[in-house]
Amino acid sequence: MTDNARARKLADRIQVVVAETLDRRIKDPRLGFVTITDARVTGDLREATVFYTVYGDDEERAASAAALESAKGVLRSEVGRQTGVRFTPTLAFVPDALPDNARTIEDLLDRARAKDAEVREVSTGKTYAAGADPYRKADSDDAADGADGAEADGDSTDGAAAE
Repeated sequence: MTDNARARKLADRIQVVVAETLDRRIKDPRLGFVTITDARVTGDLREATVFYTVYGDDEERAASAAALESAKGVLRSEVGRQTGVRFTPTLAFVPDALPDNARTIEDLLDRARAKDAEVREVSTGKTYAAGADPYRKADSDDAADGADGAEADGDSTDGAAAE
């Protein structure tokens, strides 16, 4: 069983090696503006998953995915040469969903901002149905009346108990 720290270190090194190799050695014209965002290695150090993003539309993403698949052997041999591990892990390239998730969250936030602006616009110049402060507050007169009423009740009970 391997150490998780070792797997993390190997994953970080694989990420750097793949990014540098794509930048320097791979000259495939299908390869667009690819960014290696993350790499993960299994506990037995046999398989590595490399996450990437591509700047562009769906057609450029598909072309870059095909270019990465065709360059997989060169990338794996370079990873093996630079890491020096006994068994070079197999590479699997997976498009990173982070940009899509971020775009979805931005759309939801924009929708929420629009709804807030709409509510703010509708509520401008409006007044509350029960006045500015709908909560009932005890006035000084009400407090004095309540105290007198308690004394009156207390006197009658004391009087009844005395008899």
